[in-house]
Formats: sequence, structure tokens, C-alpha cells
Amino acid sequence: MTVWHWVRHAPTHETAFVGWRDVPADLSDRARIARLDAALPAGALLVSSDLSRAVATADALAGGRTRLPHAADLREFNLGDWDGLRFDVVAARDPVLSRRYWEEPGDVAPPGGESWNAAAERVAGFVDRINAVHPEAEIIAVAHIGVILTQIQRASSCTAYEALAHEIGNLSVTHLVHEGGWRVEAINRCP
Repeated sequence: MTVWHWVRHAPTHETAFVGWRDVPADLSDRARIARLDAALPAGALLVSSDLSRAVATADALAGGRTRLPHAADLREFNLGDWDGLRFDVVAARDPVLSRRYWEEPGDVAPPGGESWNAAAERVAGFVDRINAVHPEAEIIAVAHIGVILTQIQRASSCTAYEALAHEIGNLSVTHLVHEGGWRVEAINRCP
């Protein structure tokens, strides 16, 4: 049994879309980070996206945990030309495409970006490799909202649209268990 503790990185305070654009995390809430750290298993392996907001959050949780190399496969969705734009700007610029992107997640992709299905496949491949190498481990994975939602979809066998309905707050934990198949233990737990 492999237990995944998915942690969404600390807040960025961005008001625009942030995909592969590298923006820093605000790690100033030390009490909240300490509570999160205490709620996570001490002996777990720790991995993060290679984007600085996830790396810095993982660094704050590292303690004595074994750190795996940062993983580009855990990056947020590549939002292409939309990265750095506000929602209203994207909706005005690409009204039909942006509406389809949120209402029909799957193969719809932003210009120059990747679709839900492409991102989900990228993340699932990484998770499967870790499960194969560490089949009895607890894994703390510091990543992004889109990444976590793809794994909720996978574990709960819901649609991408249904997965998008879940709230995933910054510094929250989502527990997913792989034991032959997947099951959801908790979503968006805030210690």
C-alpha cells in the first residue's frame, strides 16, 4: 500500500493564471506550516514539483524526511498563452475556448498549453513510477491544484468536470491510497 499525502504549495497571492510561470510562495505563516508539518508522517518520502513555489514549500516541510529529486512531471498545467493573464482577460480574448476549457475539461487546451488529459497522463505516469519503486511507502507530494485534482479524478473515478468541483486550499492535504486500486481518504484537509 502506497499512501500519497498531496500538499498544495503555499499561497502566491497572484491574481492571474499561474501554470508553468515560476512565482514565489508566501511562507510567512510559520504556525500554519508547523501544523501541516506535524500532521504529516515523519518517515515519509518527500517530493515536489520543480517550480519554486512547490520547492520552497517542500523545503519548509523537509525536516528529517528523505527528499526525492524535484519532478517536472508534478508541475501545474501548462497554461500556454494564458499564463499570467487574469480570468476576465482570457474570457474576453478566447471566449469560446476558455468556456470549453472549464466546462469540458479533457482534450481542450489553451493556445500553446496542455489539456487536462495531457496533464493527467503526465502526472499519472510519475505517480505510477513512484508506486512501482516505493510500493509500501508514504509519499508527501508538494504540488499544484490542477495536479492534485487529476489524482482525485483518478482515485475516485469521477469525471474531470466533477474533479474541478473540489476545493484544494493552499497548504491543505489530500490523502489518496493505492492498494491494488485507488481510494480517497480525505480531500482538502487543513491541519
